[in-house]
Amino acid sequence: MTDLASLYRGYIDCLNRQDWPKLGVFVHDDVRYNDRTVGLAGYRAMLERDFEQIPDLRFKISLLVADTQHVASRLDFACSPKGVFLGLPVNGRAVSFSENVFYRFRDGRIEKVWSVIDKAAIEAQLAQS
Repeated sequence: MTDLASLYRGYIDCLNRQDWPKLGVFVHDDVRYNDRTVGLAGYRAMLERDFEQIPDLRFKISLLVADTQHVASRLDFACSPKGVFLGLPVNGRAVSFSENVFYRFRDGRIEKVWSVIDKAAIEAQLAQS
C-alpha cells in the first residue's frame, strides 16, 4: 500500500523545486482539475503560469490528512503576485492566503484535484492597504 502522505510531500517538494520533468511521477496523464480534464500537460502549464505570475510562490503544507485513496490538504502562501491575481489588482503587494485542496489518487498518482483558494483573505488585505 502506498503512503499517500509521504507521496504528497514529495509532490509538494517537486512543485517548490519547479521540477516539471518529474511532475508525471506524481500526476496522471489524464488528471482532472476542478472537474475539468486538463491532462498532465495542461496541469503543468497551469503551474508554470502560477510561478510566472508569482515569482516567490512557495507551497507550505499546514494541514494534511490522507487515507488509502485521498489526500486533503490546507496549503498556506505568503507571496507577492505580479499584476492581477484571481481578478484582484495585487500588483506585487505581499499577501497571505490559504488553499483547501483535495486529491484522489489512482495507482499512486494524482488523478483528480478539487481546489478552493481563500480569495476573501486577499481582498481583505488589499482593502487595508
